Amino acid sequence: MGIINMTPDSFSDGGIFGNIQEAVEHGLKLVQDGADILDIGGESSRPNSDPVNLDEELERVIPVIRELKGSINIPISIDTTKAEVARKAVESGAEIINDISAMRNDRKMPEVVARYRVPVVLMHMRGMPKTMQRGDISYGSVTGEITQFLKESIEKAESAGIDRENIIVDPGIGFGKRTGDNIRILKRLREFKSLGRPILIGTSRKSFIGEITGREPGDRVDGTAATVTAAIMNGANIVRVHDVGFMKGVSQIADSIVRN
Repeated sequence: MGIINMTPDSFSDGGIFGNIQEAVEHGLKLVQDGADILDIGGESSRPNSDPVNLDEELERVIPVIRELKGSINIPISIDTTKAEVARKAVESGAEIINDISAMRNDRKMPEVVARYRVPVVLMHMRGMPKTMQRGDISYGSVTGEITQFLKESIEKAESAGIDRENIIVDPGIGFGKRTGDNIRILKRLREFKSLGRPILIGTSRKSFIGEITGREPGDRVDGTAATVTAAIMNGANIVRVHDVGFMKGVSQIADSIVRN
């Protein structure tokens, strides 16, 4: 899953696209590099980020989705917690909804997912990006708490009429977790297989890699490669990354080791 951030303040690539055409060209390059899905977002989820209003988020993502849809043959995912953004994105060509709030931020989101019968990613996060890294972050059992959260989220989704086969789970690396928590999630990723749903993992350029290596976001490709390898070896089905060309080869080798 290749990332297209249409935001001026994302932690690693905010503001790199000056206009819609540049974003579209980047998306085409990600497809050429081997992306199987494009994930387009218009609201930063970095720690301490402020929410974006509805109109601004729509202006950022809908034109890009429309432009790309006619030029590529892989699914487009909309990264949003707003039901109206999700609805308009799907009507514009998106085929997956990636909701970092597990449909808890907007009570209308389950209705949109159920109505359009599209896959949805349900992610674990404590609070919202503005507050998720504040205060004392501690877990009795990080994987146990995440598993329970995702189990309840799946049940709520099903009760809203969402087909279980359309649900993907994401343990939320870097969202309300310390470095040690993120490492434990990667090591014990197979525990989430008990949920019976595909697992998506997003570690690309994240701060815990920087804390371990001492490198800035743009220089975390090798650290990302190590975490992508660990994720696939431990059961991840989808990896969400910035550097698709490099990570495609990493994922192919890791997947080959797992399968053989």
